[in-house]
Amino acid sequence: MSVFSYNYLKGINLFEKTRTFKIVYTKVDGLSPSNPVTLNGYKIGKVQKINFNPNDPKELIVDIVIENDVKFSKTSKAELYETGLIGGKAVAIIPDYDNNVIANSGDYLIGIVKPGLTDLVNQIMPKIQLQLETVMEEAGKVFSNFNSFLDETTKEDLQNAIKKISLLSNSLSNASKNIDEIILDIKPNINNTFKNLNKASIDITEISNNLSKSNLDEILVDLDTTLTNISEITNKIKSGEGSIGELIYNDTFIINLNKLTKELDELIYDIKINPSRYVNISVFGRKEKEYKKK
Repeated sequence: MSVFSYNYLKGINLFEKTRTFKIVYTKVDGLSPSNPVTLNGYKIGKVQKINFNPNDPKELIVDIVIENDVKFSKTSKAELYETGLIGGKAVAIIPDYDNNVIANSGDYLIGIVKPGLTDLVNQIMPKIQLQLETVMEEAGKVFSNFNSFLDETTKEDLQNAIKKISLLSNSLSNASKNIDEIILDIKPNINNTFKNLNKASIDITEISNNLSKSNLDEILVDLDTTLTNISEITNKIKSGEGSIGELIYNDTFIINLNKLTKELDELIYDIKINPSRYVNISVFGRKEKEYKKK
């Protein structure tokens, strides 16, 4: 009973069938006996003891007890991981399903360590620190160049520019106040102007309504009649009726007009050659020239 009680207090149940495996680690920060051993997140055992490797003091041998009858291959890995941000460590069995050789009690499993939050921070911090140092050096160079650029003359110019900007701001503020006062003065006139415009718009609307009611129908009738008459006149001209139609479309009128013009030219020419034929005034008597018609 003493032996049973001692082992039970150590976490070993003599009445259960258990298997023991060994794992070699280089460091086991936070791992202690009785910490859980899991498979796919399910607890299947616990850590039994931790001792230094007698053959190599740099290594630690961790004995784990599997209290479950689950089977896994001999090449499975035992990963040491953190159970939480403030929790301890645990061992997770990662089975190798490609290997069919089953691990037996007393075999060594391949030990690996999963980086925890602290390890990741320790790995990242040196890189961040190096980058911050580089940034600070570049910032120091920039500020140094900026200070060298700002000599006494430049500083005075900047101060003068700031003063001018301040004066300009005050001037704009005063101008804004003056504009507000002007708007207050002319506001009544603006209101009267808009009232007059509104009244004029109403009057124009009334005139337009009266015009549309009284004369718009008569104007449209007269316009329609005028367009009809113009259309009739155009049709008569196209058909050759009237003087304009004959002038445009009848060749006889043009021929007679050309003939009359030609005869008139001949008459004028004959009067110039033989004026006595048309004006018979003779003192001594004179024989007419023989007229040759051209």
